[in-house]
Amino acid sequence: MPPIPHYLSIAIAAMLTVGAGTAQAQDVVRLGNLKFAHYGAVSYMKEIAPKCGIKIEEKIFAKGLDAMQAIIAGELDVATTASEAAISGRASGAPIYVVAGFAKGGARLVARPDLGIKSVKDLKGKKVGVTRGAIQEVLLMAELQKHGLTADSAPGKDVQLIYLSYPDLNAALLGKNIDAMMQSEPQSSQAINKNFGVEVIKPYDTPIGEPVRTMVMTEKFYKDKRVLAEKFMRCFVEATKTFIDNKPLAEKYVRETVFKGQITTGDFNDAMGNAEYTYDVSAEHIQITTDIMAKTGVGKMAKPPVARDWVKTDLLDEAKKSLNVK
Repeated sequence: MPPIPHYLSIAIAAMLTVGAGTAQAQDVVRLGNLKFAHYGAVSYMKEIAPKCGIKIEEKIFAKGLDAMQAIIAGELDVATTASEAAISGRASGAPIYVVAGFAKGGARLVARPDLGIKSVKDLKGKKVGVTRGAIQEVLLMAELQKHGLTADSAPGKDVQLIYLSYPDLNAALLGKNIDAMMQSEPQSSQAINKNFGVEVIKPYDTPIGEPVRTMVMTEKFYKDKRVLAEKFMRCFVEATKTFIDNKPLAEKYVRETVFKGQITTGDFNDAMGNAEYTYDVSAEHIQITTDIMAKTGVGKMAKPPVARDWVKTDLLDEAKKSLNVK
């Protein structure tokens, strides 16, 4: 057989390089995530992704609704968010499925120590901070409704809502610009540990119970990149199991890598004392949350989505079974 001409060998090498690059590109998962203690196992996925046979490109968002916008814009394959952002996203046409739950809990009603606020009823006549469209808003509205209190951002109702970002809520409570806040973790633990906040309640006594944070996947990724989606889900289960089984590693990673040393061991332990890593979510939980959102007006959905149509846990079930996780 005659030798391959030099120009042909260069062309073949170039084609192989392009082919390898394409194969590699197909194994990239674009992940949207948030910066909270209980989102840490999802961040950890990118560290073990190579051994899962994939590459994860993580982008951090300020809140779940921002991640939903990125999904709609076609910039992400998977995103993590509290359930209300997923529900609002689906209601407004985002082509997503809920494929797993990755954490639960992670919310707390915290008040100024000098005001003597001991219960939800004591919020009457007060200014309460919350992040608009966050699961904390859903929990706050559910609690207020349960105790017969009305609320609005305009003065005149029982409770005046002050909408702020998660970091700004702590600053507002510290500066006494609000009287209480429904806050996430680790921010609520930090407020308590730094003595400018006291816990009123953990808001899990409504029909929602402990809110489950959801992992959502685009319909396109779920349907058209099935093999990659399966690899990703196995990676999620493995990362989560690692965090559940190895608490020192979980703390070290969240404190040093996610928060760059901005939270203490005490903050982390208190935050995770009010949250836990998990894998599971049910259509029933998503439906209850949807119903309360519709009832309290959070998200202002024209047509609330029906949970059983878009909660798809088959990938999760397969991944857990393959890794022998209960």
